[in-house]
Parts: sequence; C-alpha cells; structure tokens
Amino acid sequence: MERFFRLKENGTNVRTEIMAGLTTFMTMAYILAVNPSILEPTGLSWHAVFLATALSAGIFTIAMGLFVNFPVALAPGMGLNAYFASVVLASAATGTPITPEMALTAVFISGLIFILLTITQLRQMLLVAVPDSLKHAITVGIGLFITIIGLKNSGLLSIAVETTEDVQAGTFTNLMGFESVIHMGSLHDQGVLLTVLGILLIAVMMVLRVPGAILFGIVATTIVAILIGNVNVSDAVSGQSWAPDFSELNFMAFDFAGVIEVGLITVILTFTFVELFDTFGTLVGTANRAGIMKDKEKGRKKVGKAMFVDAIGVSGGAMLGTSTVTAYVESSSGIAQGGRTGLTAVTTGACFLLALFLSPLIALVPGSATAAALIVVGVLMMQSVKEIDFSDMVHAVPAFLTITLMPFTYNIANGISFGIVFYVVLAVVANLSGKAKEKYNVHWLMWVLAILIVARYLFMDGH
Repeated sequence: MERFFRLKENGTNVRTEIMAGLTTFMTMAYILAVNPSILEPTGLSWHAVFLATALSAGIFTIAMGLFVNFPVALAPGMGLNAYFASVVLASAATGTPITPEMALTAVFISGLIFILLTITQLRQMLLVAVPDSLKHAITVGIGLFITIIGLKNSGLLSIAVETTEDVQAGTFTNLMGFESVIHMGSLHDQGVLLTVLGILLIAVMMVLRVPGAILFGIVATTIVAILIGNVNVSDAVSGQSWAPDFSELNFMAFDFAGVIEVGLITVILTFTFVELFDTFGTLVGTANRAGIMKDKEKGRKKVGKAMFVDAIGVSGGAMLGTSTVTAYVESSSGIAQGGRTGLTAVTTGACFLLALFLSPLIALVPGSATAAALIVVGVLMMQSVKEIDFSDMVHAVPAFLTITLMPFTYNIANGISFGIVFYVVLAVVANLSGKAKEKYNVHWLMWVLAILIVARYLFMDGH
C-alpha cells in the first residue's frame, strides 16, 4: 500500500487514510436511505435503487482510489436524483409519459456525452465559457429544489387541492396539474414533528462539528420514530433480506426506442450540463483542500483523470439502475481528517459495498428522517450564494432567475436556461452602453447555448 498509494510522499499513513475513508463514508452514507426514497415514486423498486446506490458508490469510489489515487468518493448525486424523479413524475401532466427506463437511458447517454467531452477537452472549454456567478447560482438553485422536495415529503409544506372556483388568489399549477394553495403542514402530525426534530438534531451536531452529523441525525430520528410507533418494524423490514438479491437489480434497463420517440434531448443535455459544473466544483475544491493543486501541472492531470472516472460513473450508475453518479463534496470531510490518497477512497468504497448487507436496517428509515436530510443538504448548497455579486445587475439578474425558477417551476433546466440567456443579453447591453463597471466576457459557446435555448422554447412545447 505504501508503494501503490505513495503514502509517505503525500505525508500520510495507513491508519490516517482508513480513518479518513470512514469519516467520508459517515458523512455521505445518508444517500443509501435518501436515494431510494426519492426514486421509488417514479416506479423503481426501493430495494433495486438501494442496491444500485450501494454498488455504484462502492465500485466507482474504489475506481477513483485505485486508478487516480485521489481521496474523493462518488455516489448518486443529490439534485440530479431529484431532477430524475421530477422528469418522470411531471411527464404524466404533459400527456407524454416518460418511464423510469427512458430516464435511465437519458442518464446513460449523458454519461457517454460526458466521456466524449472529457476526452476531447471540450469540458474544460465549457467551464471557461459559463461565468462563475451562474455556476454558483446553479448550486444554490438545486439546493432550493432539494429543499422543496424535503418540505413536501415531510408534510411541512402542504399543498391543498381545491376547485378553481374556491381559489381566487395565490394559486399555481403544480406538477400534477391541480390548482393548489401552499401552506405549512400541521404540527400535530407525527411525521412533520419528526422532520423538525431531525433538522434540529442534525443542525445541533453540525454546530458541534460532529463528523457524520446528517447520518447520525437520520439514525436518531429513525429511533425516535420506532419508539413512538411511527415506524412499524415488522412492516418495514418485510421482504427485506440481509443477503443482497442482485436479481432485483435493474441492470441495463434501457429504452432507447422510447427516448427517440419521446424526444428527451433537453433532458439529456440538462443531466450533462448540471453534472458538468457540479463535478468541476467538487473535484477542484477537494483537490485544493488536499493540497494536490500546489503543483498545478500535476494537479490538473490528476483532476483530469478524476473527471474521466466520474464520467464513466455516470453511465455505469445508469447501467446499475440509478440516477447520475457524481463526485461528492462530503469527501472534504475525509480530507479534513488527513486523507490525501486513493486509500481514503478505497476505504469509503469498501464501506458502501459492505452496506449491501444492511438493507433491512436502511428500510426502517422513515420519510421524515430523509426529508430532514434533504432540507439540511439544501442549507449546505445555499452557502454558494455568498459568491454571487448581487450589486452587479449583469450577474445578479441571471443568477436570481436561475435560483428562483428551479424550485418555483419545479424544473432545473428552466433555471439554467433563463440564466444563460439573460446573462448573454445583459452582458452585451452593458458592453455596448459603455457604462459597465467592467468588460463582460461573453464566450462564443454561451452564444451557441443561448440560441439553442431560445429555439427550444420557441419551437418545442414552450415549457
């Protein structure tokens, strides 16, 4: 291990790396419970998604450690799994149903595009083209999108369906097409109270800087739910086996004909676009934290290799039956514990593979506990808002539209699309006016994206 992972060269040792890997696992293990709860409503079975989540996280995190020697873990990404679910669930209202198999196919194709972008270096060009303000706005918008899902699943956010005659103001059409009024759920509801408790427990542990606060909060909330009878243990574990049944796995469950028939080009591009910036920020941020970028040339090469493994993970995760697999920002927790090499990632990946034998325990986790985790993840993603200069309207307006349209239209693509178009228009106006406080750069690729987006809304369904 010393020779393979170059431990001394990186100023670390086996014990430190293993402890760092365990820390990373503890901080991101919540995805084992959250991902199945998000994807199950689409028609995928809970156990199949659990198996795919554990397998994809284990296999591709270990690959990151062995082939890149990089202390970063991968798993199905938050935000991207929510987008996956919204694409399938919202399709019923449009009259063009999209099956989970079609959505998995879209993820698989986006992974192939991602591999191509990585090999041809176009990925780096896109990262230069899009301004930092929009990159940060995308992160914040997805955070709010995830929060909306958590609030809705917990009952904290209640949608009362009424007739059109009963609703005179403050209405909107939700993704199922009903006229609705939004208000806070009842605090007399056990599920709502458990969610509030879960948020409080996780927040307190984060204030106290407890590693794995989200996971421990989920566990504590689950225990309370069992004690007060909110979770029926026998019903929850019914049909669950300690030994994983891989026959349930949705392996290669693709529907290419359906994708072509329905026309999921926009969905495929959205998966690719969102993952592009999500991964870039995570990999560069963790590389800086681990000191890998001190030597810029070596750092770039290592991050480039990590991007390639990440790209393969996207298609590989779809083959196993889950939404987009991506690098996790929670990896920074292991790096903070001293993780510097791939041994950290291998340890984390091994833990995910061992988790395959814990599905009965994961099945006990109530929706209120995972909802609390979703809301707190939204808090973490909101932190990027401080990087946006809201005093500069050229950046502020596109960023604001990106952030708000994602949760309020229940569509990540809408937010990104409006952000790009408005930035191009406002930057050009500012440059031509001569009153701009700086010269705004509009990369030619931003023009191409803006034209494609406008064409899509004008000539397609307009949604």
